[in-house]
Amino acid sequence: MINWSSLTPAGQTEALARPVMKNSDSLRVTVADILAAIRQQGDAAVLEYTRKFDRASLNSLPLSVAKRDELAARVSADVKDALLVAFNNVKQFHEAQKPQDITLTTTPGVVCEQRFTALDAVGLYIPGGSAPLPSTVMMLGVPALVAGCERKVLCTPPNQAGEIAPEIALAALLCGIEEIYLCGGAQAIAAMAFGTESIAKVDKIFGPGNSFVTEAKQQVSQRADGAAIDMPAGPSEVLVLADGNANAAFVASDLLSQAEHGPDSQAILVSDSEALIEATKAQVEAQLAKLSRNSIASQAMENARYILTGNISEAVQVSNAYAPEHLIVQTDNARELLADIKYAGSIFVGQWSPESAGDYASGTNHVLPTYGYARNYSSLGLLDFMRRFTVQELSADGMRNLGPAIMKLASAEGLDAHEQAVALRMAELEKGNDQ
Repeated sequence: MINWSSLTPAGQTEALARPVMKNSDSLRVTVADILAAIRQQGDAAVLEYTRKFDRASLNSLPLSVAKRDELAARVSADVKDALLVAFNNVKQFHEAQKPQDITLTTTPGVVCEQRFTALDAVGLYIPGGSAPLPSTVMMLGVPALVAGCERKVLCTPPNQAGEIAPEIALAALLCGIEEIYLCGGAQAIAAMAFGTESIAKVDKIFGPGNSFVTEAKQQVSQRADGAAIDMPAGPSEVLVLADGNANAAFVASDLLSQAEHGPDSQAILVSDSEALIEATKAQVEAQLAKLSRNSIASQAMENARYILTGNISEAVQVSNAYAPEHLIVQTDNARELLADIKYAGSIFVGQWSPESAGDYASGTNHVLPTYGYARNYSSLGLLDFMRRFTVQELSADGMRNLGPAIMKLASAEGLDAHEQAVALRMAELEKGNDQ
């Protein structure tokens, strides 16, 4: 247990330190080599890396629509019903985010507009690993569907049989994703960013992944011939803010549901109650022993922090300093604290709002800024799959009204050509040529 008020500023910073991300020079070089191979050899390199890393010997990368539908049909009825519930909730929430175009007359004869349009081609990366992630397919596929993106390209590692999880196939079907490619890792990111014989280049890449995927996304986003990405990524994390009346079993379950994501996940409890912290630690031990992913969660809980504060106001300050990906508030009158919470990727209010709800089916998006990026990045939403642009139109009267101000500002900046572009038009208007 860490007593917050007894720490020096340096000690407080250390208490909130994240686990060190694996971002060594060797990782950067390895990923750069993979990216170079994909650019030079295209599909052949992707297939070779798939054989090497996923132990799947494929002759081609695409998964046909017919195969997608065949796999989707294998999903049990109860899981299908659950996916439909989640799909409908996520779709409703993202449809409510549709932006409105703006048209405004700023000066008589001067009309300014802001318009929104969907990105043409988006790449959706779905990790493989120890568990299928149909929820991530929906979190990426639904906003792409609602935005109206023309191409939705999904890449996910195949199993050794050259297939994907039926649940992923069904989620892709629900989201209208027909371009599915059997590849993962840095090679999949490179294929989507640069294009290969089978995979046409995309404009922006979305989705979580391991350190190789994260590094590949960062590298392609910095290249003129690469692709934009959704946000910086790091290991997943949760901070639970709880008072003495919180249910220790609930708090422990929220810490562990984060810890089972991976050994580099981080779980933090901040409370003004020493009794609650001790009860939670006991619950963590009891619940941890029963988890199927015990070894993973146990490693993650080595990075856990239990922080004791003088009061809940100070606990909120600790949360704001950490800027967690997930923030769970289990206090009396939890909603009242929202006014003081500045930084979090997604907030779960009250004892009946576990992180699991947002991860799967409440409707909000579970792709969130991690590693403190919640200070300046937002949770994934519909606008991330769109771009906005402006339009302006000046009539003859608009040029008469605004022209003199433009010329004076251009002259003040010493930009003669800018001034001349207006002066020529003003001269024509003085001649009576306003058509």
